[in-house]
Amino acid sequence: MQGLILQLTRAGFLLLLVLFVLAVLRVLRTDIYAESGLRAPRRERAGARSLGMLGLGRTARTLVVTQGALAGTRIALDTSPILIGRADDSTLVLTDDYASNRHARISPRGGDWYLEDLGSTNGTFLDREKVTTAVRVPLRTPVRVGKTVIELRP
Repeated sequence: MQGLILQLTRAGFLLLLVLFVLAVLRVLRTDIYAESGLRAPRRERAGARSLGMLGLGRTARTLVVTQGALAGTRIALDTSPILIGRADDSTLVLTDDYASNRHARISPRGGDWYLEDLGSTNGTFLDREKVTTAVRVPLRTPVRVGKTVIELRP
């Protein structure tokens, strides 16, 4: 009887060990694919938001910090790009340990604004999607740089 209990205990621990290793492999796999940016950005369904929320027909005029140490900061947009980072020569200087010196750039192209990650360590996110190439930034869409969240507003 004691031999049977001992064997069942060993089998239970072995099963727990296998489940733990599989969980670790799953997390590693998810992190690797998230870093490579293989997932396509989500698209809004037609009619998911009202036209006013999408900002159709309006152009961005200000950049607003909505979360972080600089919440409430507004930067007027013109034709020059906005450099975001911890470097002193950045347009938006962050005091965030999770931001790189030259973290991201928002630049105008035609009538739209585009976001680029400048090789930052922790990444730049547009509405929870990691930015790997230059992407268009819609109005009122959150852009996360470290602990700071910014939006383009009309």
